[in-house]
Amino acid sequence: MENFQNYLDPRVLNKVARLELRARLIVEGFIAGLHKSPYRGVSVEFAAHREYTPGDDLRHLDWKIFGRSDRLYIKEYEQETNLYCHIMLDTSESMDYASGEISKFEYGRSLAAALAYLVVQQQDAVGLELFDRQIHKTVPPSSNSAHLNAIFKELSEVKPTRKTDVKAISMDMTERVRKRGLVIIISDLFDDPNAILKGLQRLRFKGQEIILFHLLDEAEMSFPFDWMTRFIGLEEYPDVITDPRHLRREYINIVQNFITVLRRGCLKERIDYVQITTDQMMDVALSAYLATRLATHKVRK
Repeated sequence: MENFQNYLDPRVLNKVARLELRARLIVEGFIAGLHKSPYRGVSVEFAAHREYTPGDDLRHLDWKIFGRSDRLYIKEYEQETNLYCHIMLDTSESMDYASGEISKFEYGRSLAAALAYLVVQQQDAVGLELFDRQIHKTVPPSSNSAHLNAIFKELSEVKPTRKTDVKAISMDMTERVRKRGLVIIISDLFDDPNAILKGLQRLRFKGQEIILFHLLDEAEMSFPFDWMTRFIGLEEYPDVITDPRHLRREYINIVQNFITVLRRGCLKERIDYVQITTDQMMDVALSAYLATRLATHKVRK
């Protein structure tokens, strides 16, 4: 069997034609060897005990009571529901930028596909929202494995256009999503950071757990341009011709301050903020985040 790790370089992944295959390769790359899911969503509010009857799920046996009384009792819970996960992918024009072989949009599309594949493999429900200044395509959540085909189809056909408005999208989601669950946002967040945080605060107030994947091109972080350059305006901004050497320090400071505001705001609202650049191998980026998420949730408990 060919080693799937060979496919995890973003440049190689981008050449894998079938999105479902790309998703499987990514998931197998970062989930191998893990036994605990970072996304599984089951309520564990204990209500009462009752005596075991044949056919009960053995996972809910209370072994402490068995050790004391030599009798089998089942733990009952107030509610036990599968996770409802919404994956939101930014399809605005700025996501189409690429300094190398893969754009932010292509990377984000693969990431969305991989996460959808993972959630369904856990037998939880996943849906998809594609957005720019508004949500223009929705696939309702389902745990059916065949449902992935609908998600992959929409991801394969969409093209980046228009301007983004993360605050408006977050407000819209508070009205659309009735059940508490997990909202995963994949975006370059080319928007006002305070407006972004206000929208996310609203989602958190409605009881949604949020993971924010802040996806950037490496050139947007390091600004490696040395000669007089024409920068093409995206999302309704004009083109600019300038010498980037005189702007580099100020530009990098602005980007770092932008990231700091977002990171601190997310921390305050208990939102998982994950920064990824398109030169990172996707399984490595996800594994690093997964380890942090599991450690953080253990501390919260």
